[in-house]
Amino acid sequence: MSFLALKNPREASVMAALTVGMVMAPFFFPQLLQQLTMLWLMVVFALTWDMTGGQMGYNSFGNVLFFGIGAYAGVMVQREAGFDYHTGFVVGVLAATVLAGVVAMVLGIGMLGLRGHYFAIGTLGLGIAAGELAGAWDLIGAGSGLTSPLYPADAAHGRSAGDGGQFFYWWMAGLAVVCFWVSRALYRTRFGLALNAIRDDEDKAEALGLPTTSIKIFAWSLSACLLGAAGAIAGNVIGFIDPKDVAFAGATFGVWMVLMAILGGKGTLWGPVLGAVIFHLTQELFWTYLLGWQRVALGLFIISIVVFFPEGILGSLRTRFPALFGVRVEERS
Repeated sequence: MSFLALKNPREASVMAALTVGMVMAPFFFPQLLQQLTMLWLMVVFALTWDMTGGQMGYNSFGNVLFFGIGAYAGVMVQREAGFDYHTGFVVGVLAATVLAGVVAMVLGIGMLGLRGHYFAIGTLGLGIAAGELAGAWDLIGAGSGLTSPLYPADAAHGRSAGDGGQFFYWWMAGLAVVCFWVSRALYRTRFGLALNAIRDDEDKAEALGLPTTSIKIFAWSLSACLLGAAGAIAGNVIGFIDPKDVAFAGATFGVWMVLMAILGGKGTLWGPVLGAVIFHLTQELFWTYLLGWQRVALGLFIISIVVFFPEGILGSLRTRFPALFGVRVEERS
């Protein structure tokens, strides 16, 4: 879809600028390829969480489960299937996407019958249980973790060759673009309205004849598929999959998904993207200039997000400057 197809000139300009930045960044900042790749991962995290947490109102703390499933599935296919590297990588990403979606569909039949904090606590338990299970499963390395295959050029010349960095950057950036456009297309359909109806009043939505259970399962499974693909790519980027610190890292990735969407403005299309960019850049600055205090600073930043941006950046801007968002406010005489 071209930028000319966008009806909003402001949105078209932002999309054009982001596209130029995405294409040029790896050439201008080759030494930051991994950080840039992780930035796109953060965008995927925020967008996929917002699909259920923001648009549908089901706040999950266990979506990292699908990321971890994707990471293990992708690397295991690469290691065990006997394909050459690139074929194995593609097949691994596809397998991770399908497996994560199927698991979400099966779990959704039971989990999405829960509402409110019961659903949130239940999903949190899923993420914790998955980490414990992976840590005891010898087939996937148990507590010792799992090492991903090394990119061919990097294996021959060392990781400094950088070919793998470029390869994974484009895959992760492409996935983030797919995630954005899928979300944008979905939210502009009747299905998107159904998600919002569930968020606003699920009982009334059911009374009006909406198949709320099917809608919830589909939305959760779609976000899981995208997270599974992200996990397969990220497993190769990071190079080592630890069951609790990487694959099912609820204390980091699991929490960050929620925070980034809230920071930018959950329930919006651009809010999670904005939140992901700001959060990731802030985190990198803390790790660079506050070494030793970076976790304290990040904790204070997280508290500030919750206290000062309960509606997110876009929500606050919309309230203070409604005209920027096309909202007309009539003055009372």
